[in-house]
Amino acid sequence: MSDRQVPSTIKDEALVSKRRNQMVKGAVTLFMEKGFHKTTTREIAKASGFSIGTLYEYIRKKEDVLFLVCDSIYQRVKVRMEDSIDPNQTSIDSLIDAIRSYFQLMDDMQNEVLVMYQEVKSLSRDAQEYVLQKEREMVSMLEQVIMNSLPEKRSEAEVKLIANNIFVQGQMWGFRRWILHRSFTIDTYADTQILLLMNGLNNKTQV
Repeated sequence: MSDRQVPSTIKDEALVSKRRNQMVKGAVTLFMEKGFHKTTTREIAKASGFSIGTLYEYIRKKEDVLFLVCDSIYQRVKVRMEDSIDPNQTSIDSLIDAIRSYFQLMDDMQNEVLVMYQEVKSLSRDAQEYVLQKEREMVSMLEQVIMNSLPEKRSEAEVKLIANNIFVQGQMWGFRRWILHRSFTIDTYADTQILLLMNGLNNKTQV
């Protein structure tokens, strides 16, 4: 499933893209304030700047809006990661740069990411699988950087665990911001998480 598979009665693809972008922006604000289930399609239409009738020219049901929100977020995250992370670089510095870029991205999009994880359970099974596949692709980007950057070869399982830890640490900045903001800026948070990661990689011990 992709955004192109959400039916629209409008044939002009540029107009569909424009209207759906308006819809996504309006919906994210409402979902943050009220949650998906308490938000009505009429409220989404108003926040998007058009009528309820116009809204239904671009979607079939409210769940389509949530899918478009999730898909838009992952597409933006993927593009930003691809722009800032070169998986072919082969140094520890490139791994550190990748982590910093990813954490900054999570800071820039923390509201959108929070909405997505809070509400993704309301999507259909197929739509949930599509969203999860997007996440797997992004974790794979981190895995590639890790494999290329670490001087000591690690097992596939260890690389996957390191990549998932980094991925979750980035998301944690948004999920736990109410407490983390008291002690860290995004820069000091990144510095501390990178220091802990590097210490762990440099002090590998038998358990």
